[in-house]
Amino acid sequence: MDHTQFKQIIATKHGYRTPDRRRLLARHVPGWPGYIFYARIALAFLKEGLAGRRGTLNNERWLRASLSCMKAVESAGGRLTVSGLEGLSTHKGPLVFIANHMSILETVILPSLTLPYNDVTFIIKDELRHYPVIGWVMQALDFIAVHRKNPREDLKIVLNEGQRRIQKGCSVVVFPQATRSTVFDVNNFNTLGVKLARKAGVPVVPIALKTDFHGTGRWLKDIGPIYPERPIYFKFGNPIPIVGNGQVAHQSVVEFIAENLTSWGVEVRTHSV
Repeated sequence: MDHTQFKQIIATKHGYRTPDRRRLLARHVPGWPGYIFYARIALAFLKEGLAGRRGTLNNERWLRASLSCMKAVESAGGRLTVSGLEGLSTHKGPLVFIANHMSILETVILPSLTLPYNDVTFIIKDELRHYPVIGWVMQALDFIAVHRKNPREDLKIVLNEGQRRIQKGCSVVVFPQATRSTVFDVNNFNTLGVKLARKAGVPVVPIALKTDFHGTGRWLKDIGPIYPERPIYFKFGNPIPIVGNGQVAHQSVVEFIAENLTSWGVEVRTHSV
């Protein structure tokens, strides 16, 4: 399956499911899932990182690289289910995507699911721009970087840069959680995405993600254990318009994510502030 075929699947079925194939090596060879996953991810990033250094990295190449990352997951025994893309197929123009954050999978796979509809950029930690190879990609794609040292300054960067990208027709992906977590804590899910959408005058789209297939590393956060037995879910909601101060939209996003995570067996904390 190449990127053209994948785009056709996304456009016609509004979703995707990993084919039911037996991954014998992933199931029976100790260490194989981690080896094949990181080898293929590294190869994809090296290829596109070099393209970024040469100034030839574009959205088409980025989509292909993202699809390669998805195939790396499947080669390692991962099973991916994507649903809810009907709303994107009927919407015209940029959006603000708001998602929970579990692992690096959402950053490397979401482009393959969103780029078929519209240009897209991500809000990332500035330190990622300085990583070897990965940083070349993120610099070339001009992601919106925040430092996470001064919340007020970060808010200004996101609102100003985010609005500028949206005015150019580019969607923005926001992960409002302070850090990656396999637990969804409602009180730690801020309103950054809704604030940006309100300022830019565009709807928000909630995305519920279960990506604990990739674990957090002990020494390096981005290099952790791989769990092929854990299914992966990407579920998109319909575009939600921002009315008034955006509180209703924010609540709708939180409820969508919490309900889907609960149905997948993920812990959701809803204690009061």
